[in-house]
Amino acid sequence: MGTKSMRVLVACEFSGTVRDAFRERGHAAWSCDTDSPSPSPYSKYHLQRDVRYVLENTSWDMIIAHPPCTYLTNAGVRWLKDNPERQQAMVEACEFFNLFRHVDCPRVCIENPIMHRHARIYIDDYTQVVQPWMFGHTESKAICLWLKGLPKLVETDNVHQEMMKLPKKERNRIHYMSPGKDRGKLRSIFYTGIAEAMAEQWGNL
Repeated sequence: MGTKSMRVLVACEFSGTVRDAFRERGHAAWSCDTDSPSPSPYSKYHLQRDVRYVLENTSWDMIIAHPPCTYLTNAGVRWLKDNPERQQAMVEACEFFNLFRHVDCPRVCIENPIMHRHARIYIDDYTQVVQPWMFGHTESKAICLWLKGLPKLVETDNVHQEMMKLPKKERNRIHYMSPGKDRGKLRSIFYTGIAEAMAEQWGNL
């Protein structure tokens, strides 16, 4: 028997990396972001709008979400002190994150870097931490997954030994990425190896 096609929403994704991995396996996957989509054979399956509207008006078999981490990650925690505007932005980011925690969908994955302790007050503990080097990328970056109705991802191609032979700047490419107007977008592009594992392992449930 073939795999049953699922309706999959990939929220806060403009690159189409996860969407395309599910599309390649026959699923009705759509990405959604306020940014325009990156070029892809599946670019037409991109909803350029606020994902809250999509969540309110459509139903999905699976949701994979990449909510913005600007105000949640450890990297930006030093800017919170004595900055009421930044603190309010953090609370709003937590509320947006929790939309996906409480959405009416049987299978949900939310992805974000390791959070600072102030955000953790509003957001429950993650289910799993994965690394790009577990899925064929010679890079190090802790990626937390909050899972509902989904099993933990199983590593597919451990290249840790190869990665450790590389210079630190290559192993931590995202951290050392040069400043620029597109830096935030480039940093948010998801790893294809992890996307492929999601589609392969979760698309067969």
